[in-house]
Amino acid sequence: MKRRFALVVALLLVIGFALMSTAQAAAPKDPLGVVTIKKGQPIHIAYWMVVAGPDASLGIDTRRGVEIAIQDKGGKLLGHPIKLSGQDTACNAEGGQAAATKLASDPSIVAAVGSNCSSEARPGAPILWKAGIPTVSPSNTAPYLTDPKRGKEFDGYLRTAHNDMIQGAVAAQFAIKKMGVKTAATIHDGSVYAEQLQAVFAEEFKKLGGTITAQEAVAPTDTDMRPVLTKIATGKPEFIYFPIFIAAGGHVARQAKEVSGLEKTYLMSADGTFSPDFYKAAGEAAVGMFHSSPDFSAFAGGYKDFLAKHQKKYGEKPIAPFHAHGYDAAMMIFAAIEKVGVKDGDTLYIGRKALRDALYATKGMKGLTGTITCNQYGDCADPRIAVYQQTADNIKKLVNPEVPFWKPY
Repeated sequence: MKRRFALVVALLLVIGFALMSTAQAAAPKDPLGVVTIKKGQPIHIAYWMVVAGPDASLGIDTRRGVEIAIQDKGGKLLGHPIKLSGQDTACNAEGGQAAATKLASDPSIVAAVGSNCSSEARPGAPILWKAGIPTVSPSNTAPYLTDPKRGKEFDGYLRTAHNDMIQGAVAAQFAIKKMGVKTAATIHDGSVYAEQLQAVFAEEFKKLGGTITAQEAVAPTDTDMRPVLTKIATGKPEFIYFPIFIAAGGHVARQAKEVSGLEKTYLMSADGTFSPDFYKAAGEAAVGMFHSSPDFSAFAGGYKDFLAKHQKKYGEKPIAPFHAHGYDAAMMIFAAIEKVGVKDGDTLYIGRKALRDALYATKGMKGLTGTITCNQYGDCADPRIAVYQQTADNIKKLVNPEVPFWKPY
């Protein structure tokens, strides 16, 4: 009798605990709200990227990385299909603000991947976070975005891309240590990306004993770069670093060859123009010039499998530098959702602050680009920057060079 009574008590305790767990699962609490996903409904991930216009290759490239990540998850997460939708950002502040505003108005969006251009993120990321949507950027590199003084409105922002405090320094080290130059000039386009990157380059160049002869600015829509280039030529720089974007960058590369005094000046751009679309814009003028960019040769072993999947799915090689960073950003979000998602039968609950906290808690994640570990300000990259040189062959074939010309390690 006592044994039977004990069994009944034990059974009641098990049922009680089960009911308590169900009740807890059915009513999770989160200070920023909870996304409820019912049976058959998708987990909605959004992108905000530049997928139209002269810089579209940057966004298309990173979006493809996200799409392959979804494919590698079998298109599902915690028993729910993954939905991907997005907005074009135009690679400017106005476009970033407009895209973020549209995404923020959709309460079904759990998290976002983006943006591409740092100028988009500056107004856009705070809009998303005000709506409780964390975003992971695959290609924003401006130091401001993860600066300790950036403000709490960026608390929902992270990135798998490198910080330009690293890229700018590597470019300067290349100019002095590898190319042996002592004088350099820079050109930026007023964007937070270009302005900060050239500033880091200039600071490091001077620290290494070099002289900056000019720091000039153009507009992204300028087509006649000769006045600025002529002004730069008066300082007789041996090296010009212009970390701008494709359209303006193409004009700089072409017209520099036409300006007296710059015929033998080394030209170097950065990851914003490291694309076949830039080679179309610059033509043969791109032959021999240099680009600072992520070091693909340092990526993890899974990168080769990724490239094979990319070729099979899209019929071509990646068209910009940040496809693997897009993949890692998506996988980082998926891992965080799996960590904090609460299931009650066929219904899934995802707390918004819980998701943000899980993203920031990412440590030791094995990504395509390296080991992903996020600091308290959202820098998560395992940054390796190399320098590539453009050849007549890769310009003719409209593909990025695969082997670095120089690396600092």
